[in-house]
Order: sequence, then structure tokens, then C-alpha cells
Amino acid sequence: MKYIIDNDLHIHTYLSLCSKDEKQNPGAILDIAKDNNLKNICITDHYWDSAVPCNTSVNWWYDEQNFDHISKILPLPQEDNVRFLFGCEADMDSDNRIGLPKERYDNFDFIIVSTTHFHHMAGGEWEDTSNKAIASRWIKRMHAVLESDLPFKKTGIAHPACYLMNKKSREDYLETLNLISDSEYENIFKTAAEKGIGIEINAGDFKFSDDEADSVLRMFRIAKGCGCKFYLGSDAHHNSQLVNALPIFEKAISLLGLEEFNKFII
Repeated sequence: MKYIIDNDLHIHTYLSLCSKDEKQNPGAILDIAKDNNLKNICITDHYWDSAVPCNTSVNWWYDEQNFDHISKILPLPQEDNVRFLFGCEADMDSDNRIGLPKERYDNFDFIIVSTTHFHHMAGGEWEDTSNKAIASRWIKRMHAVLESDLPFKKTGIAHPACYLMNKKSREDYLETLNLISDSEYENIFKTAAEKGIGIEINAGDFKFSDDEADSVLRMFRIAKGCGCKFYLGSDAHHNSQLVNALPIFEKAISLLGLEEFNKFII
């Protein structure tokens, strides 16, 4: 059976500093989910725990988005036919440290980790902005996540092909993806499948032209071949993005030939 679009597990609210849209609130999100037959949705506001040291170029941005801040969204409204989860988008800093301590794991129904927010990194090896260095750092960060003690059965990798890994130009971004070999992808995604971590089909990652498709899709095709499971993420910061993501999900599912057994389930 073809993969059913019934989940969106990467949704921001007005509490994410990059949203601040009062219309992006739990009630409105739940209504959109009901109107579009989504059965599993999750709030994943940006998060860095106050107990974890942070080394980025924008520490103030992370400092503001601590647990006291993002938990203001609770309690979430519930409906019989919609599973509304409380999660977070945890980030990694310039030292590949994840901003989420083990003591907080049980506070969340679902955890997504960004490995591609390279625009916030600075210092040390990050001064080398060559495409080869950027590709190497993405590989290193993916391994750091997979070698962590995260509760993998309720954890996902957010936007693994995000253009934010290399914002110099679209051409540089695509070259960065192409510099990662099939064997390096296989090494990562075989481990990901063994750990049981979810791989995100992010709406933004799948906004590519026909001539860019192979560069972006290669990692997902290899992940699928390695036995990884996939969930959907609109990465919505505004109401319209929740709805606009649906045809993009349909495109991604068709291009990858995803079936129900490829679905990541928390």
C-alpha cells in the first residue's frame, strides 16, 4: 500500500523565534490537521536546554528557546481522531554537541535533531567553507547523532538535505551533496536503520527543479535501500505552510516509491 499522508511531525508555533506568528497556535494547527486527515502531528519548536553549554555564533538565539519557553505551549488540545504530540527541534552546536540532556528525554513525545543548521556555526574548523569541508562536517554530525544516547525510537533527523548546510549558492549546495559518496551515505543510513531513528521527508528539502532531483534524492533512495523509516515534516512556521506541504509530500512519496511499511511510527 502506498504511503498515506497522515502525519506531520515537524511543526513550529509562535514560540519559535523564527515564527512569532500568533496565528500559528495549537488550536489552528489542530483544525488544519483535522481538515486534511492528519492523524499524527507534533509541535517541534526550536530548543536548547539551559543545562547544556552552547558554542554557536548566535548563542542568544538558543538561550531564549529553553524548556521554560517552549513548554508554555502546553497543554495541547486533543481530539479523538488526532494524536497531538509535544516535541522539540534540538540543535547541534559548533562542537557537535546536542542541546538536549538525557534528563529531558522523557519530557518529549518526539525529538528531532537538526544536523544542517550550518549558518549558525563559527570558529575552528568552521572557518573552512569549502564544499568538501562542509560535506565532511555533515557526515561527522550525522555520526555524532547516531553515536549519542538519544531515545532513537522516538527521534528523527530533521531536514537532512537542507540548503542551510551550504548557503553560498544553489550550485555549491548541490555540489556538497554530490561530494558525499554512496558508501558514506550507506554507512550512515545502515546505522540509522539499525538504531531505529526516523528520517524526515521535509517539505523544504523537496523544493527542487527536475535537473536537481538526483542530487537531492540520492541520500533518500540510499536511506530507503538501507531500511530506514520515514516521517513527514512541513517545518511550518505559518498556517499556510502546513497546507502547502501536502502536495510536496505527495511528490516525495511518488519519487521515492514509499509504501506504508516505509513509515516511521513513534
